[in-house]
Amino acid sequence: MEIVHVSAECYPVAKAGGLGDVVGALPKYQCKAGHQAKVVMPMYRTKFLYANEWVVDFKGNANLGDWFFDFTIIKEKTNILGFDLYLVDINSLLDRDKIYGYEDDTERFMAFQIAVLTWLSSWEHRPNIVHCHDHQTALIPFMMRHCFNFKQLSRVSTVFTIHNAQYQGWMNWSQSILIPEWDHYKTGLLEWNGGINPLACAIKCADKVTTVSKSYMEELHSDANGLEALFEFEKGKCVGILNGIDNDVWDASTDAYLAHHFSIKDVTEGKQQNKEILCTKYGLDTQKPLFVFIGRLVGEKAAEILPESIATAIFNTNSAASFFVLGSGQTEIEWPLQQMVHEFPGIYNSYIGYNEALSHLIYAAADFLLMPSRVEPCGLNQMYAMRYGTVPIVRRTGGLKDTVVDMGDENGYGICFNHASAADLVYSISRAASVYQDKTQLKKMRTTMMQIDNSWELTVEKYSNIYHSIL
Repeated sequence: MEIVHVSAECYPVAKAGGLGDVVGALPKYQCKAGHQAKVVMPMYRTKFLYANEWVVDFKGNANLGDWFFDFTIIKEKTNILGFDLYLVDINSLLDRDKIYGYEDDTERFMAFQIAVLTWLSSWEHRPNIVHCHDHQTALIPFMMRHCFNFKQLSRVSTVFTIHNAQYQGWMNWSQSILIPEWDHYKTGLLEWNGGINPLACAIKCADKVTTVSKSYMEELHSDANGLEALFEFEKGKCVGILNGIDNDVWDASTDAYLAHHFSIKDVTEGKQQNKEILCTKYGLDTQKPLFVFIGRLVGEKAAEILPESIATAIFNTNSAASFFVLGSGQTEIEWPLQQMVHEFPGIYNSYIGYNEALSHLIYAAADFLLMPSRVEPCGLNQMYAMRYGTVPIVRRTGGLKDTVVDMGDENGYGICFNHASAADLVYSISRAASVYQDKTQLKKMRTTMMQIDNSWELTVEKYSNIYHSIL
């Protein structure tokens, strides 16, 4: 089966969050399963672009409203990622350092989608599946069916995966001129709540809609940033499929970012060795339990409760624990976390920014991972942590609820709580501190979670079944 994934992100080419991890792994494992999976994404100016070899695959032109533009599609020559990778270059729109955050993001990703469909229309054959990811590619199912330029793609099956339904790509009707000429009898497919809503449009137009965990799909019926009724109406074609993780990348016994490798057999010693590297570098005590947070410092992650929670936990434990935060996001959250470095020297530290190598070291060194998220469609960090013997402390929501079992339940290995509040998080930290003192229980929890298989193979099979159901 030939599957074309269309996405704004793909690790290690360009990544801002979990979307990049998924698109960087799912196609690789689909190829291993015998499918022909490809990824097409924008050609940002990244280190990966300049570090690899490329060949021009296609040159074309198209219209974005009244603007006529040329575009080039290049292909990575060596199949270094385990699948065919294509990048779309559009001068002055996609040739930028950052993925998102520009005032003209709507125009940028509209042009990207138009270029992709123009390219696919030029093929002598048709792919079996076009698999779109998040709102930056959400108008593709509509355009394939109802834009006159792309009618030759109208019988190609489409799947749309929602990685985060809070971001929907809203557009004003004045921007409808950016969409190539389309059947205006289909206006209702674009419209939601008085404007154009690409995410809603994809839910209406795609043959199948998936989210990245079963629980998140259930939650969208009551909390979908205004699309609750639509999810209820379209529930017959909506499926929750839990993401996997790339076990080749996230393996403590082979991780290229680690100086000290370890497995289940020597997890205690291996984690301590990595903790000594991290704690020595950032001035923390290697003999104390190490609690960490890795992720975006935004309200969805409940990151604003971290300063109060950490300060309270330090007081409650009489400074008997260490804390480390890695992430970036809202300035009003970053600032107090930076100030705490001076308030709690030797007990707390942080790295404000993104650092892939440091994140691997933190997973290997930490004893507990904090994830108090308000919204967590799937969550990959808790799965990475478990691979490295780090106990996840999570709020019961979305994929966190699907992947972490509380230590108080049968065969439990994590710590779970119900509310994204400082009180719940502080109480959970106190539970973790008690576990840390019981080395036998801690070792059992580490051993249990390190044996859990969250790899992509089962996920690939579920997607294959979805594809076959719509062909």
